[in-house]
Order: sequence, then structure tokens, then C-alpha cells
Amino acid sequence: MATFKTVTPVDNSVYKEIDYHTLQDIDKTLDKAKESQKEWAKTPIQKRVEYITKFIDILLSNSEDIAVELSYQMGRPVSYSILELRGLKERASYMASISEEALKPFYPQEKKGFERYILKEPLGVVAVLSPWNYPFLTSVNVIVPALLAGNAVVLRHSTQTPLVAHRYKEAFDKAGLPSGLFSYLHLQHSDASVFMGDKRVDGVYFTGSVKGGYEVQKAIINKFIPCGLELGGKDPAYVRADADVLYSAENLVDGSFFNSGQSCCGIERIYVHEDVYDEFVEKFVKITKEYKLGNPLEKSTTIGPMVKTSAANFVRSQIKEALDKGAKSLVDEALFPNSKEGTPYLAPTVLVDVNHSMSVMNEESFGPVVGIMKVKSDEEAVELMNDSDYGLTASIWSKDKEIARELSAKLETGTVYLNRCDYLDPALAWTGVKDTGRGATLSMFGFDHVTKLKSIHFKEI
Repeated sequence: MATFKTVTPVDNSVYKEIDYHTLQDIDKTLDKAKESQKEWAKTPIQKRVEYITKFIDILLSNSEDIAVELSYQMGRPVSYSILELRGLKERASYMASISEEALKPFYPQEKKGFERYILKEPLGVVAVLSPWNYPFLTSVNVIVPALLAGNAVVLRHSTQTPLVAHRYKEAFDKAGLPSGLFSYLHLQHSDASVFMGDKRVDGVYFTGSVKGGYEVQKAIINKFIPCGLELGGKDPAYVRADADVLYSAENLVDGSFFNSGQSCCGIERIYVHEDVYDEFVEKFVKITKEYKLGNPLEKSTTIGPMVKTSAANFVRSQIKEALDKGAKSLVDEALFPNSKEGTPYLAPTVLVDVNHSMSVMNEESFGPVVGIMKVKSDEEAVELMNDSDYGLTASIWSKDKEIARELSAKLETGTVYLNRCDYLDPALAWTGVKDTGRGATLSMFGFDHVTKLKSIHFKEI
């Protein structure tokens, strides 16, 4: 039987070795899910909410153990890993609280002699394919709304964070969720394509790379089913001349380097008005130097290793290319003695004198590096912010809300923030444009993507 090994970035040792599931396992899992979903669809929404509420409480009761597991699997400091569980609770609880309103029938204006309304029905069996960087938060965005809407869910999680799938299953089982409604499969890439393409799968939701998104589309090419794709970003920030410079610097450092920069909505490029550029850069660099790179299991660590040495090497190559083209690094790597070639430990890097000919300013880095450019006007900032194949989020830092509103209308992105970044509000749709993908999760609109519409049109005679 084929197996996979999860190598911890903490010390590059094998943390877990687990058997892959087989094609026979896929067949059994989908049969069970299909059968169980039929009864689940008849279950009142309030009863579904009860199961989800129990699931949340059970999962959160193991927060400390799960936080340690996360740190071993993907390298985030343990003191921060527990925040992911709190985020899961916030999102899942919110989606449960609005589910009855979001899923109720829609009644158009009355028409004499007719009864007319639109139902939101479950798709059936939903496949969720989730990444390692925020393994609970990226998956809960679909899993909970899908179950609340009456679907069965089969999760294929990253082999870097396989225990997340196990934790989900354990919590759902303890909550009493009927058998077959939530399952997980550890699959090789070829088998994952077979799984997604199976006629019993009624919707596919993937978070990952653009390349991975294309592979998902290929896998379901012979079916007409919903497909949600969240494929990352190269998220920009613009610090206007009227911004609170210290506040902006503090928050943008966090937005750039939290989770070692391994966030689809993390800040990867910053444009600063020339009037405050020098002050902003000085403060940004000072705060960055206060980070402590080290073993993520130590509570004093504020930035851990990247997930793999290969990922760190990619970022190193971007930094080298930028330096070769004239960029300057303002943070001495010697301040971070754990940052070493040949390891996933990489110091936070601040680059200036950058431009869009450098890959660090136009290609997703997904690591602890950020480029800062000086701009002369709002118009120049907007043009540069839109100069990207991605469009997930963008942030504006200013005291003028009306100007920010005008700028937001010009930005090609799924979310525009004012004076914050790198955050998902469960009441707002999480979506993107361009190569960031398609579809939406969270908010009232997230339920639209895990349901199908049925119009009821009765004529009285």
C-alpha cells in the first residue's frame, strides 16, 4: 500500500507516515456519502445547526493539542496556531447563525392565480480540497456551509497537514453527525483527479495554486458542476500621505510576516506616498527587526520556519533576483541567526528600490519578503496595485474614508480594506478576480455556491 510522509519544518524529520486511500476507498466513501445525504437533506436546518454547534465545541476543547500538531505539521509558532481555532469558531458559528435566513425560500411579488417561489436545495456530495497554510480556516469556509445546506462533504486535505482531516472527523463523530456525511480521503494526485471526476461528486471547492486550479478544471471537464477556486494573491497595500504612519507600519509588518508570509491574502507589496515614504520605511524596518525567528514550539518565537526548504529556496531566489536588479535589503539577515541556507528558516526581508520587472513584485512569493515602492499620487498607486495577475485583497491606509471609497471603485480585487489587512470577516463574501479564481465563500452569499435553485410555479385552476 502506498504511503506518504509528512516532514515537519521544525527539524526536517518525519512527523507522520500515513497510508494513502485507494480507488476502492473512494468508491465506498462516495457511495456512503450519497446515501447518507438523502436523509440529511430532509433534516430541519435547526437540527443541522445543533450538530455544527456541538462539533465546534468539541473541536475547540482540544485547542492546545491541535495547536501543537499544527506547529509540527506546518511550522507556525504555537502561540499563534491556537488563533486559527478561534477563527474557525468565529466563522463556523456565524455561518450557523445565518443559515436559516440564507437558505429560506425566496418569494417574489404575489401574482393572482399563481403560487411562486424559489427553493435553495443541496447539491448532493461536495468535495473540498484544502491547503496546509491555514488548514482549518481554508476548509471550514466550505465544510460548514455545505453541511448546513444539506450536503455531504468529502475532504481531501494537504499531505502536509493530514491530521486536520482526522481532527474534523473525530469532532463530527463525537458530535453525533450521521455516518457518511463527513469523510476524508488521503489521495495521490492521480486518484484525486479520479475522485473529483466521479459522477457522484456534485461540487468541487479547491484552495491552492493557479496550476492546481487548472488541474481541477481538467478533472471535472466531463461534468457540469459548481467549482469554487481560490488560487492565491499578490496583495498590495497603499499608504497615503494622510495615513497614521506608525499604525500603518505596525499592521503592515504583521500582514507581511504573520505565518511566515504564507497567506494568500498576506501583504506582498507596499506602495507609499513620497511624503511619508522615509518615515514609513524607517518604522517598518524597526518593527521587523523585533521579530524572533526560531523553533515554532517555543513560545518566544514570533516567526517560524516556512513549510519546506524548497519553498524557502524559492523566496531566496526571488530576493537574489531583486538584489541583482538593484533592490536593497534593509534588514540584516545576521539579526536572525536561525536563518540558514538549506533550511526552511528564512529571515523576514524588506526590499526597497524595487520595481515591477522583479518577480518579487509580480509573482506570488508566499513567504517572509515584501517590497516597498515610493509613489507620487493616488493614481500611480492604483495603477501599480492593479498591475497583477491576481485580485484577492487590497488595502488602503488613510484617514479619508471618502477618498478610500473612490479608490476602492478603481481597484481590481475581491476585497478592499481601509486601515486593516489580512483578515476575513465571515459576514462578507470571500472572493477574488483574475487568477485568484472564482466563486465565493462566507457571508450569506457563500451558501449560494453550495446550493442549487429550484423554481416552484403553480397555477390555480
